[in-house]
Amino acid sequence: MDFIFQCARLFLSALDPETAHLFTLRALRVLGQVRRANRPPGDTIEVAGLNFPNRVGLAAGFDKNGEAITGLNQLGFGFVEIGAVTPMPQSGNPKPRLFRLTNHRAVINRMGFNNEGVEALRERLRVTPEIKPTLLGVNLGINRDTPISKAKDDYLQCMRLLSDLVDYFTINISSPNTPKLRDLHGGARLSEMLKTLLEERDQLIVDQDRRLPLFVKVSPDLEPALVRELALCIREARCDGLVATNTTTARDGIRHRLSAQKGGLSGQPLFNKSIRTVEAVRDAVGADFPIIGVGGISNGSDAIAMRNAGADLIQVYTALVYEGPRLVDALVTALADS
Repeated sequence: MDFIFQCARLFLSALDPETAHLFTLRALRVLGQVRRANRPPGDTIEVAGLNFPNRVGLAAGFDKNGEAITGLNQLGFGFVEIGAVTPMPQSGNPKPRLFRLTNHRAVINRMGFNNEGVEALRERLRVTPEIKPTLLGVNLGINRDTPISKAKDDYLQCMRLLSDLVDYFTINISSPNTPKLRDLHGGARLSEMLKTLLEERDQLIVDQDRRLPLFVKVSPDLEPALVRELALCIREARCDGLVATNTTTARDGIRHRLSAQKGGLSGQPLFNKSIRTVEAVRDAVGADFPIIGVGGISNGSDAIAMRNAGADLIQVYTALVYEGPRLVDALVTALADS
């Protein structure tokens, strides 16, 4: 398997990053059509009222349109988060918009919520085979031309169309590639928006008689005082949890010819920022509020450190580019043994 991955990585590294990503998605779609023995049962972990088969998930952004869910399921994830999805289809920012910083095991992206729109995603999910016990989340964004004052309307539209097809929602207020989106961090505007979204969510789960947690994904680029204020706002609104963190606009310690490219940085250089944010959030919200830690996790030691910082679950994305699918089992094993 390692030999196959090394060959595949050499091939993909010769392609531009976005082409390589699209090729990988196609390969995963094929994998999803191949039958494989069920994974051995393990101890489930209850977080936000859901039973996760393990603590390792795929972060949003990898499969924006839900094209490769069944293939991703076979890699051993406990949960897969698709999206970000927006109400209307949009092409995203001009290309090139995805850049590898190989010496830093990092990626810069300014994709801009490129996706086929929520109605296309709904139709695809309606015919996607069941992936239980792996859970399916969806990351919700807003269209580029939506005024921030109307952001809640975009989130609501996506929630209504997808509520019967996914296990949880993540409200994305932290992508650096949608103008003014991060203005939603903190303050009365966020509190009022979350109140509206949760009222809608509560009505949806009453109608469907099911659990449907709502998480909020936050930025790693916040001052400690604002992290605390934001975390408390999210908890006091009675959201079900928090995802920390999204990509960073900072370039601390980065020495690479592409470092000046605009967009969000992910991968190993993000780890310290993410883990500090998780620590600050845990300190603010106490022991019982669910946190998903994401950002720069590249190996079992990173996963354990993120758990020790206060994360109940973790997510990965960029490390898969460099470590391949074997990373998933390594992280699951590390966390099970810790």
